[in-house]
Amino acid sequence: MNDIMFFLMLFFLIVSTMVNPNIIKLMLPNAKSSKQMMKQPITISVDGAGQYFIDRQPTTAQQLEGELQRRIQGAESPTAVLRVDASLNVQKLVDILEIGNRLKIKMVMATQAQQAAGK
Repeated sequence: MNDIMFFLMLFFLIVSTMVNPNIIKLMLPNAKSSKQMMKQPITISVDGAGQYFIDRQPTTAQQLEGELQRRIQGAESPTAVLRVDASLNVQKLVDILEIGNRLKIKMVMATQAQQAAGK
């Protein structure tokens, strides 16, 4: 009796893997170029002295918006990574976020992981 139950279970397992009702068949569009577009985010940094940098190139607070606007021209969904020194006033971060909002740039705040207490 156990052998019959084993064979029935094995039969149902094999048959159930062959029948897959959740498959969605799609005809994907063809592309002339198989090259993928790499979207590189813009890095905006503010150091402890309050100096602004865009992709490691120094700029001023007054030139920041114009420089960002120049760099995002033609980009579909521009993204910027914000690296702001922890010792700075939060107002500098808010000013950058307002510029990003005006230019419709997705802003991501870079943070540093906390060290474990035992290290």
